[in-house]
Amino acid sequence: PVASMNVSRVTEFVFLGLSRSRYIQLLLSVLFVMCYTAILLGNLLIVLTVHIDPRLLKSPMYFFLANLSILDTALGSVVVPKMATDMITCGRTISYRDCMSQLFFLHFFGGSEAFLLILMAYDRYVAICHPLTYTMKMNRPHCIRLLCLCWAGGLLHSASQLFLVLRLPFCGPNELDNFFCDVPQVVKLACVDTRVTEILMVANSGLISLVCFVILLISYGIILSTLQGHLRESGGKALYTCSSHLTVVSLFFLPCLFVYLVPIFNSSLDKVISVFYTTITPFLNPMIYSLRNQEMKEAMGRVTKKCIF
Repeated sequence: PVASMNVSRVTEFVFLGLSRSRYIQLLLSVLFVMCYTAILLGNLLIVLTVHIDPRLLKSPMYFFLANLSILDTALGSVVVPKMATDMITCGRTISYRDCMSQLFFLHFFGGSEAFLLILMAYDRYVAICHPLTYTMKMNRPHCIRLLCLCWAGGLLHSASQLFLVLRLPFCGPNELDNFFCDVPQVVKLACVDTRVTEILMVANSGLISLVCFVILLISYGIILSTLQGHLRESGGKALYTCSSHLTVVSLFFLPCLFVYLVPIFNSSLDKVISVFYTTITPFLNPMIYSLRNQEMKEAMGRVTKKCIF
């Protein structure tokens, strides 16, 4: 027989954070504020460039890229502002309701981004392997429908994760060994046996990450094998685009696989790895896509001139 009705429910959680040193906290807060500023400016620039430049807006690839930038901005906004504020003010607590909200939106935007990366790979596959039917297959109404499926998939994934956590009772302790609320750490604080919940969590987040990553590697493998014989013609530009996509995919999925697929080996390393998909990936994506894409750089130059003059 477990718990009596007198056991008080946890109303807030305490983050142990990335460091206890005040000096390191202040240094990290400056770095995270700079990262967040770059996330906002970089992703906003990509969205504006795509929507202002008519040539880019007509292209499905850049339409999806603008949506990826929106998701990156949202994903970065779930964790980074709260984390930077906590480091500056020495705040370490988060209410139960805010914790559940943070957990929900993290998985909603993260799940939607995972599905969007698959959609972007599919777009490149059709463009390179079936160029004659590309315009017909990837028309704008069809692209919007596919994009809605990505958001719906993210919502379904997030709702199922939240359901797993909400059904657990929390009666203490309330210290989270992290700098934000995420399922692996929150589940460990429940005052019941959580083995079944942890298995379901791995089946949800871990396997989704693994399956998406494998699908992406296979699809890019097919694309690269198709390009092999055409590198001197138009393949060079396509190969350059695909290499940018593969870099983003690796930065996003490899940390997720470590955190969600192997929660049994959870350690302080998890906190450092979590920084990648909550902060580093949304920060690097704009640079990877703009600096490695000549068409995007030229369009950004035109948009900047328009804004200045």
